[in-house]
Amino acid sequence: MAESVRYSDKDLAEFKALIQEKINKAQHDLELIKSAYMNDHNNGTDDTSPTFKAFDEGSEVMSKESNSQLAIRQEKFIRDLKNALIRIENKTYGICRVTGKLINKERLKLVPHATLSIEAKNMQ
Repeated sequence: MAESVRYSDKDLAEFKALIQEKINKAQHDLELIKSAYMNDHNNGTDDTSPTFKAFDEGSEVMSKESNSQLAIRQEKFIRDLKNALIRIENKTYGICRVTGKLINKERLKLVPHATLSIEAKNMQ
């Protein structure tokens, strides 16, 4: 029996629904991150000691930096998921870009934007 060259249209439709759901959730999470980043968290430290105000401002800067990093990472995740949708449309989804073999379904369910099989990942 020959090994499958690609996933069936039915499988691709299932993966497409899964990916679309993940994109929607990721976009919602990105909006939350961005709103937290844009929001000026004025905690009312104007009338407290200068030391506390300095700590508060330092923590706000660190928070903005970490939110910025989270937003960048989330945007990359969304881009990778959208690229997976393109591969579904091209019917090349789920094919390892190194070995040319099908990526295990369980791996794709956990990491739907994967382009490498476990075998190829271990070779890296």
